Amino acid sequence: MEEEVIFWGHPNVRCLHHTTLEITTEQNLTPNGDCIVGVSASKGCRQLHPSIKRSLRKENGIVRLTIIVEPYSVDILGESNSKLILSHQHDIVVRKSNYIDGRTLAINCDQASLDLPRAMIRNLKDSTTKGLMKITIE
Repeated sequence: MEEEVIFWGHPNVRCLHHTTLEITTEQNLTPNGDCIVGVSASKGCRQLHPSIKRSLRKENGIVRLTIIVEPYSVDILGESNSKLILSHQHDIVVRKSNYIDGRTLAINCDQASLDLPRAMIRNLKDSTTKGLMKITIE
């Protein structure tokens, strides 16, 4: 089962956060949003397909997030959880911790925004750069 979310770069993409990674449907990004990988995303947690949400709410499932920003691709592994809310209209957040709120897509992930390749981040500083997040439940 897989879902795709398209997002775009922004000059303020920094990706310096050591525990979270986020994409948002919002078009603006301030330098304070140091976990944000991309803006103008095609959906937030609320708009995910119901079958993906059901799978994300199964206890201890494996969630694979593939972030593609040509020519780079990164796989992030995390866990699903029965307590996931998946209700936020604008944001999708993956966390190294087990904290859950309406923006959380996966917990106990093995990477955050700081772990992404710096060359990928340099590309994402251009607002014409397109990114793709593939969400796969294994």
